[in-house]
Amino acid sequence: MMANLALNGYTPLKEIQCGTCGVWHAIPQQMFDTAYREGGYWHCPNGHSRGYGESQDEKRVKQLQSELAAEQRRKNEALERANSATLRADIAEREAKRVKKRAHAGVCQCCNRTFTNLARHMATKHPSAT
Repeated sequence: MMANLALNGYTPLKEIQCGTCGVWHAIPQQMFDTAYREGGYWHCPNGHSRGYGESQDEKRVKQLQSELAAEQRRKNEALERANSATLRADIAEREAKRVKKRAHAGVCQCCNRTFTNLARHMATKHPSAT
């Protein structure tokens, strides 16, 4: 078969055989060159997609993979924030428990001295702390 045909002398055509069904068909040479250079598709007369570059399915798979990766990043960041918040809450709870225990034992949190009447000591010696 001829590699290039001209339709009415104006449009050079590229003859192509479909790799799926084997039907010969022709598309404009410029369309073929553009698809080859930039990626693109055409269909044979039986509807089979032919061309160069990524198919719509491949593009969709890449899009879904990038969306999945973004969701995984967001999930990991949320877990990290939750773990960090839990850790801070645990530390604050332990510190509050420690301060309360020391206060019950009569230890001043400002000067670390022990007093039998801690309330009177705090009112007279550390009025700004109360």
